[in-house]
Amino acid sequence: MSTTFRYRLQGPLGGLAADLTAEHRAPGAGAGAGAGEGFRLQIYRKVWLAPPRGINWRDAAWLSFGLSVHSSDLSSAHPDGLLIEVAALTFPLAHFRSEVAALAMDGWVRKEFDLPDRGLLAVFDSGSDGYRFHWGENSDPFSDEF
Repeated sequence: MSTTFRYRLQGPLGGLAADLTAEHRAPGAGAGAGAGEGFRLQIYRKVWLAPPRGINWRDAAWLSFGLSVHSSDLSSAHPDGLLIEVAALTFPLAHFRSEVAALAMDGWVRKEFDLPDRGLLAVFDSGSDGYRFHWGENSDPFSDEF
């Protein structure tokens, strides 16, 4: 059964927002409402992500990142495999940046599987009049720092 997580961050510029609707199941256990057994990304060992059809590549990358921070816990809890099937990622254009997809996925995964907070968050930075994103102990997947 699909569930929806609503990410919201209020800020002086209006804030950030996204709704993520997804479900989870064992791979091969029957198609749900989204991408089914079609395209899927391997995140870690037997943890897979089926993004919604027509998603922007950047949003798919950030969804993958939001799932990857929990992949070790999910892999341990589901040794036979786990498929996270995203039926929809919706957002108001004025209140969205691709990074918010990672925060929505993180929130959905933590709620669905009762997993600990890994430190993913966004804050408004008044010095730059924009949002800064923090990835806990993980590095920004789009940074050039290796």
